[in-house]
Amino acid sequence: MARKETIFQGVATALITPMTEDGVNFDQYGRLIDWQIEQGINALVIAGTTGEGSTLTDEEHKACISYAVERVAGRVPVIAGTGSNHTDYGVQLTKYAADAGADAALIVTPYYNKATQNGLVKLFEEYASACDIPIIAYNVPGRTGVNIEPSTYAKLAEIDTVVAIKEANSNISKIVETFALVGDKLDLYSGNDDQITPLLAMGAKGVISVLSNVVPKETVELCDKFFAGDVAGSAALQCKYTEFVKDLFCEVNPIPVKEAMVLLGYCDPIIRSPLYRMEDQNLAKMKATMQELGII
Repeated sequence: MARKETIFQGVATALITPMTEDGVNFDQYGRLIDWQIEQGINALVIAGTTGEGSTLTDEEHKACISYAVERVAGRVPVIAGTGSNHTDYGVQLTKYAADAGADAALIVTPYYNKATQNGLVKLFEEYASACDIPIIAYNVPGRTGVNIEPSTYAKLAEIDTVVAIKEANSNISKIVETFALVGDKLDLYSGNDDQITPLLAMGAKGVISVLSNVVPKETVELCDKFFAGDVAGSAALQCKYTEFVKDLFCEVNPIPVKEAMVLLGYCDPIIRSPLYRMEDQNLAKMKATMQELGII
């Protein structure tokens, strides 16, 4: 089977969702989208994990997707986070994203109720049979409690509209095994900001990034250097931001990245329960790192 069409190469920012006490702050959202594109990012992921998609109301979730598609206006691909542990709801939301003009859907494996490996194949077949939109399969076992095994990816590769993987497994050996099985059939994106250059070295097309919310230009540069053959330069940037990446994940994402964006003036300090504001000592540590790097 030939490799399927690539959605993007480089950096897709897993965008935060700026909020008010009553809903989504679309003024801030629009400013943030424009800034990200101006900084050179290659795609945007809307209402994913970092965008607090699991606590958005149905109306908010759809409004974020529609607004982003309209605001982006074709400048970069818009990837809608539409996966759910309620399959019927996820399918309906994916249909909505397709009708709204999203370029692809990011489908996380079902969390809490999980699924068997055969069940995962059936799940993605359900999405594919209901929607024509390209699908990125999102593997994040630390949140969902289930890992997509390399042999399962081989079966997913046979589904026409499953075109890529967002791999946040952290197990490099499993990821290498996945490349061996489907690297010529599916695009793979790093889902971990601490593994961008290592996975590019294996043949990844880029990263779906939390880091790039805060330093989009530099995250793009990390990928661009690699693609231009400057592996050492890419590795140097990976190392430069190692401590900041640790800060961004010292508490559950997106708590720290939202605080970082507050420091940059792109959103208000509002995050939706069951997540809460960052612990003072962790915020102080992250702020010091940002100052050391010249981000603030």
